[in-house]
Amino acid sequence: MTVLKAKNITKIYGGKDEANSTCALNGVSISIDEGEFVGIMGPSGSGKTTLVNILSGISKPTTGSVHISGKNITELNKYEMALFRREKLGFVFQEFNLLDSLTLRENIMLPMILDKRKAVEMKEKANDIMTLFGINDISDKYPYNVSGGQQQRAAVSRALVNDPAIIFADEPTGNLDSKASKAVMNCFEKMNKEKQSTILMVTHDVFAASFCRRIIFIKDGAVNMEIVSKGDRKEFFQRILDCLAVIGGERNDL
Repeated sequence: MTVLKAKNITKIYGGKDEANSTCALNGVSISIDEGEFVGIMGPSGSGKTTLVNILSGISKPTTGSVHISGKNITELNKYEMALFRREKLGFVFQEFNLLDSLTLRENIMLPMILDKRKAVEMKEKANDIMTLFGINDISDKYPYNVSGGQQQRAAVSRALVNDPAIIFADEPTGNLDSKASKAVMNCFEKMNKEKQSTILMVTHDVFAASFCRRIIFIKDGAVNMEIVSKGDRKEFFQRILDCLAVIGGERNDL
């Protein structure tokens, strides 16, 4: 089943005339099926973040449409989009975006609290996810008392707790060292394999990208090429490097 379908997405910033405008995205079409783990890569300024912001409803395209679970999100108003985002989408960012006044457990439960779920249900769901990601023993600590990697694992747990149709991750390992990056990417892999979560991740990090099952390469605001993982991660890592060399993308050999 197709979870996300974007068709002919363009995004133009600036004035109406060509001289005063910038085309960030130019006719991008993407389809993501249920249970896929897809990465988006490309050079700086290629349109990666602009694309994920449009796909996740954070911003609207100049032209084109985005359907998630059959709903055309480009037609939703701000209130409808906020509700849809809370109910159907999960987010993990480079900045962990945890609330310092809440414990890790409370941060993870926050989406369920907003949905007014039952206390017993919230506690059980949070415990299951924290156990899956190895942070149950620090659940009562505050974000400033744990490491960056542990904070990001809590953020990943929060993104998963409401069983979203798709999880968007924007440079989730950008602020982490190699050890913490591996732990976080293992969490994404568990989400995908054990929970059948659908994940779309923007990254410049080849190590993180090697956990994906498909990579879409963006250049100059358009899809340049795609590759699918068919062998082991080491082989896929090398294929990603080769593609980045062709399109002039960034690389990070952690």
